[in-house]
Amino acid sequence: MNLVIVGHVDHGKSTFIGRLLADTGSLPDGKLEQVKAVCEKNAKPFEYAFLLDALKDEQSQGITIDAARCFFKTSQRHYIVIDAPGHVEFLKNMITGAARAEAALLLIDAKEGVQENSRRHGYMLSLLGIKQVLVLVNKMDLVGYNEVTFNTVKTHYSEFLKEISIDPIAYIPIAAFHGDNLVTLSSKMPWYQGKAVIQEIDAFKKEAEKTHKPFRFPVQDVYKFTEHADDRRILSGQIYSGSVSVGDDVVFLPSQKQSAIRSIEEFNKAPSSQKKAGQHAGFTLKTQLYVKPGELMCKVSEPLPLCGKTMKVNLFWLGKTPMMKNKKYKLKLASSRETVYLKEVLSVLDASTLEKKDHPTQINRLDVAQCILQLIKPLAFDTTDQEESTSRFVIVDGHDIAGGGIVTEALKDDSLFSVHSFEKSDIKPIQRAKRFNQHPMLIVLTGNPSSETVLLSKTLEKTLFNADKNVYYLGLSAQSNASFSEDRQDRLSRFLEMAHFFVQSGAIFITSIPDLDDKDVKFIQDHHDHFLLISLGSCFFRYTHVDFHLDQITNLPQHMADILALIQSRSQREDFNI
Repeated sequence: MNLVIVGHVDHGKSTFIGRLLADTGSLPDGKLEQVKAVCEKNAKPFEYAFLLDALKDEQSQGITIDAARCFFKTSQRHYIVIDAPGHVEFLKNMITGAARAEAALLLIDAKEGVQENSRRHGYMLSLLGIKQVLVLVNKMDLVGYNEVTFNTVKTHYSEFLKEISIDPIAYIPIAAFHGDNLVTLSSKMPWYQGKAVIQEIDAFKKEAEKTHKPFRFPVQDVYKFTEHADDRRILSGQIYSGSVSVGDDVVFLPSQKQSAIRSIEEFNKAPSSQKKAGQHAGFTLKTQLYVKPGELMCKVSEPLPLCGKTMKVNLFWLGKTPMMKNKKYKLKLASSRETVYLKEVLSVLDASTLEKKDHPTQINRLDVAQCILQLIKPLAFDTTDQEESTSRFVIVDGHDIAGGGIVTEALKDDSLFSVHSFEKSDIKPIQRAKRFNQHPMLIVLTGNPSSETVLLSKTLEKTLFNADKNVYYLGLSAQSNASFSEDRQDRLSRFLEMAHFFVQSGAIFITSIPDLDDKDVKFIQDHHDHFLLISLGSCFFRYTHVDFHLDQITNLPQHMADILALIQSRSQREDFNI
């Protein structure tokens, strides 16, 4: 079982863990004596915290800065203890540690009482959904093992925890350095009639196995093999929940692509027939699909996650600068990485005072906020009451993890063309493709002069139309592109959503967009799997791969033949005919 130890700085977490390891016989042979000898040699009083002080920064500053892990065992089971930092500057590390825990021990100094981080850490445990909490009132020896002092701390902190829906299993008075009430009850506090810490820990309920939950497999990477006629495309990653077997029908979200499991692969092992939560695996599909990392594979027969671009979340902000509206951030959830904006701040809660501010304009450092996030493209996710592992996320600002939280609700997308605002057809794109005998795709032409780009686009449309293909052209004129540049990404997003409907209907959608650059193309690629880029004349690309380029139009019929050959080649790679 994973336990996290939290509490305000200097409230005795490291001493508690050190003593716990010693009293449960979990230290390596001779380790305790070795540390005591070093202390004696340096004329330094022995502290149980020294057993954990492995990092130089911890030793020099006297504070835990990272979530260190250690192990102990009782007669009931083995434990992994995550020692989360208590200093306000290292709350990010504390959250990282707490996110892996099934239960928590929260220490409060009996002499200092409830501090700011005592409240903040309690709120973080609530935010992360940790329900099994023990509150340990430490350093009782410094207050003469006084029952009144203990009850004062208990009353004070209980009032706070009640407001954030945490009901501790117990409050236990302890003196960690002396081992009072850790493994056995102490004679120094006869007024305490409860259990010792170890007894309460052993009574924690182990989290139910996730194999009984709906199947969730975030695609982490895709491996394609070509040697020795090996045509496998293997989707790799870790199963977050549920189980899956060869032959199961699966769907990928948010793309809605469907197939079935052909084989379950492992490195240097024979293929297996079933995999379950917590295991790593690779999958091949009966129908070859173009699936990107970040997609969430689920079983068709089970409850599916939510999909959308607008979500209500509880968020804890740790960024150096406030989280602002209309600023671009990166949201990481499972294996997906998506651009996100802060759309609206519903309320901000001061985690130490519980003072609530409605509809502020920004989220400041260490604020806990209920807010609405707006993604550029749809994302598959669960809410925290459905499946925690696919509801937790972090926010990246530049190169720094600046915040994190949980999804509490999916909201209707604002976009006029959002597929999630309408009832979807039951006819799959692959069925339409076979009916029209063509591979639906988006073809984008760009370059200068724009008039020749439009000529090339319309000629391509007529050529495909005369070949009995379902094709449609809609371009952005020079005039519309002027307004288009005012909010380029937002307008491009809306235009691509419209293109998405055409492609989903089985059509080949052709468009001409002047002055595309690397960033614009990357944005289009993120929205469309089946995408061809054709450039003409001078362009603004430095890193983008162009599928077909012309310096100028010299022989229009030959250009059409070359482009059709390119489309034919792409279609065959995707198992379609055109």
